[in-house]
Amino acid sequence: MLTKRRLGLAYLWVGARNGGEIQLYATWLFYAVLADLCGHGATALSRPLEQISLEMVFRRLSHCARALAMGENPELIPFLVRHATLLGLVKTARKRQKERQQRELEIWSTS
Repeated sequence: MLTKRRLGLAYLWVGARNGGEIQLYATWLFYAVLADLCGHGATALSRPLEQISLEMVFRRLSHCARALAMGENPELIPFLVRHATLLGLVKTARKRQKERQQRELEIWSTS
């Protein structure tokens, strides 16, 4: 269960089949909402979805919750976009990715 592991739910144990199914469906639902948040964030940042870190979006939701607790009323997507660099939501390009992009530019550029 990669999804449960990524969300920190891998060690929750339920003996009844119904409880396991509920846990699984709840995890999938949360994962879908999280993926949708990443999609909206990518659109707002004008970045491809692959450059947005699903894990970092998940981990940084607590920052928005803390802002709410402090009396602010932030909307989630604008809050994440405004603090994207500070929160580390955009993945850094690795050397291999930069080399691949350079090769693609060389192949597909119009000369």
